[in-house]
Amino acid sequence: MTTSDTDAVLLAMLKARYGDQWNIRRTEHLWLATAKDPDTDNAPTIVQPDVEAFVRELENPPPRAGRPSLLSSSWAAAHFDQAGDGAYVSRRPPMT
Repeated sequence: MTTSDTDAVLLAMLKARYGDQWNIRRTEHLWLATAKDPDTDNAPTIVQPDVEAFVRELENPPPRAGRPSLLSSSWAAAHFDQAGDGAYVSRRPPMT
């Protein structure tokens, strides 16, 4: 089995185990996971070159370093509709 075959099997296993909480992918040199919950208190992204360190962080993610995006806040959700990826439209009518 080649390294890429092994990585493909590991990726499938990780997605099966952690896929409900994380979007997981693999580059040539890195394992990457992004949290599916934008309001998580944990780090929203995990990047590791070593699969064992990667799994340890999936099991016990480090704390979030900053606040979640203001666009994911309840206030923004009450005032704006998402029109596309990164695009929001105000619910307020234009002022005349």
